Order: sequence, then C-alpha cells, then structure tokens
Amino acid sequence: MGAVTRDKHDGVGILTLNESESLNAMTPDLLGALAEAVGEMTADPAVRALVLTGAGRGFCSGQNLKASEALGKDIVAGVMKFYWPTFKALRECRVPIVVAVNGVAAGGGFSLAMAGDMVVAARSATFIQVFSRIGLVPDLGSTWLLPRLIGRQRALELMLFNEPLSAERAKEWGLVREVVGDADLMPEAIKLAQRLAQGPTRALVATRMLLEESEHATYADQFRREIEIQSDIRQSADALEGRAAFVEKRKASFSGR
Repeated sequence: MGAVTRDKHDGVGILTLNESESLNAMTPDLLGALAEAVGEMTADPAVRALVLTGAGRGFCSGQNLKASEALGKDIVAGVMKFYWPTFKALRECRVPIVVAVNGVAAGGGFSLAMAGDMVVAARSATFIQVFSRIGLVPDLGSTWLLPRLIGRQRALELMLFNEPLSAERAKEWGLVREVVGDADLMPEAIKLAQRLAQGPTRALVATRMLLEESEHATYADQFRREIEIQSDIRQSADALEGRAAFVEKRKASFSGR
C-alpha cells in the first residue's frame, strides 16, 4: 500500500504513515513519501485541510537507526537532503494540518508531531524526547518548536530527563489541543480538520505565517507586516464573502480562495 497512505473525506486529506512494524520509524524513503503525499494532496483544490497520523500502535518512534546509513557519511547534508523538505512542506503547507497522535511520538517523531498546526492525541499517546538518553541533542526542529509551544523550562525538562509526557499532561502544557479515547482519535481529528476546511484557507495559513515571523520581529515590524498581509488578502474571494456575510448578518460560506 506504500509507505504513506492517502485518503480524502469531505475536503480533508488524510495521510497515514504506514510502516507499523517499526512504529513508523523515520527513513529517507518514509519521509520522502510523506513529502510527496503532502504535495499531491494539496495540489487538489478540493482539499482544504490535512490530517496526519500513524498506522498501528504508534505515531512515529523516531529515527530508524538501521536506515541511518542511507543518510550518508555527511549527516548534515543527508538530513537536509532527505528530511528537511518534508518538514518544510508541513510547516509551509497551503492548508492547515491536524496531527492525530496515536501511541508513541518519540525523538524525531515528537518533532514531526509538532510540525503540524494542531495536535489531537489518543489517551494512550505519549511524547518523549529520547535524545540525551543516547548522548545526543534534540534535532529535526525540536529546540525551535518545543519551547515555543510549552516554554523554555518545560522543554528543557523533557529534553534533559527524557521522561515520557502523557497525553493529558501534554494538553495541560499546551502541546496538545484535545485528548480523546483511542477509538475516537480519527473521527475527532477529521472533525477538527473539517472545521478548519470550512474556513478562509488563505487567511488561516497567512495567520500561521505571521505567528512564525513574529518570533524574530520587533513589535513595530510585526505591526507593519500584519497590515501588508491584510492589504494583500483583503480582496480575496473569502475576504469579500466574509465582509458581505457580516453586513448581511449571515454565516459566511468560504471557498478557500
């Protein structure tokens, strides 16, 4: 069936990491297939949100050490060639992404879970950094993403002690939006994605971009940048529909354009 399976449901593209025997451990082939799947799904204008999940007992157990040789002797060049395009595709995706975490999200799998826009976790889900346990530092964007989601102190705690973070605690800390029963994970993730899919897609994705840019901007620069984006997007079909619906006191019907 392929390393990443694809499905569509009412405007939502569903991507499933499909190497359950290894708990969907990362390989260049798996991440390459994911990048390709994101591209194919989002090329369809009818797809206005994505759900990313893992098959079997876990979301992603991190790097497949048996496949690490495929990265080559220059580890930096290998990761930037085989892994970065996938994370970039997720972070810059033209539609919102809901990540549905089932079971473990460990090491690089933890990083992958954070690369989407919102996380829904099964009650059995756990998040663990792992890296210092084997004498390494966090990678694949963890040191950028995690402190921005839960704060420096908590991020350091997870990274230095390698203690598993339960789904419930992840919600308390702001890493996870919602925790649901294991059987309810996909229905709830799809429901959330459908809610996003019904929104003004361009504005939602531009909002994500502005939040990321704000991490490195002054207040004055960001103030101006917001208006620049606003000026660009205000004549979009969804913006026009949104203003008309407000004036006419009705619910807006957005098209994603």
